[in-house]
Amino acid sequence: MARHVQPRSRPSSRLSANLVIFGVAAGAAAAFQTSAGASTSTSAPSSDAGLLSASMTGAYAGVGGDVDKPKLLALRPPAHDGDVAQLAKSLRMTEQREAETAARLLAEREAEERRKIKVFAPTEGTLTSAYGPRWGGTHYGLDVANRIGTPIRSVMDGVVIDAGPASGFGLWVRIRHVDGTVAVYGHINSYAVREGQQVGAGQVIAEVGNRGNSTGPHLHFELWDQAGRKADPLAWLRSFGVRI
Repeated sequence: MARHVQPRSRPSSRLSANLVIFGVAAGAAAAFQTSAGASTSTSAPSSDAGLLSASMTGAYAGVGGDVDKPKLLALRPPAHDGDVAQLAKSLRMTEQREAETAARLLAEREAEERRKIKVFAPTEGTLTSAYGPRWGGTHYGLDVANRIGTPIRSVMDGVVIDAGPASGFGLWVRIRHVDGTVAVYGHINSYAVREGQQVGAGQVIAEVGNRGNSTGPHLHFELWDQAGRKADPLAWLRSFGVRI
């Protein structure tokens, strides 16, 4: 009589797959432990490196969690006291250069404006005495020597405020110019203007003479500022580009 043998049942495909996955996972865990142990025994990372790694990992995770393809972050080191001091010094130097440039440009612009104003030399001749100390006192004008009758001109547009006799000068002409200064033309031989008359720059107003307290034919030219103080006429003329 034939025996009926029950065939052995094969493991299901699901069980086989689970066993394969379990084996791969176990192998991976063992490999990871071995690798970690080797890494720890050979070169343990420093605390700074660990902190940087943790910081970078956190930064990458915060960006989007994609650690495999992280987005690089621009890390700027903190400023030191020396850097701050150097920056402050650079700023001060820049401000100083800008201030110097602005002052230079302003001076050039003012000089250009002054050159546009018509200014003439008061007369032609030889400068025999300048503004400053003389003979134990102060000489408050310019002495320009020339022969009697040499034309004297108004140095700038203005109004005649006096023309006639004057103590020490014999005869003089005084003109208030458009910039507020008052010019004195002394020791003149004669004058060709009257009080209150408008005169133009370069207009003949008188002639060189030898009147008053004078040692020879010459023009004594003084300049008073708006406050009545006597200024150096030569410096004033040169500021307008006029030479004697």
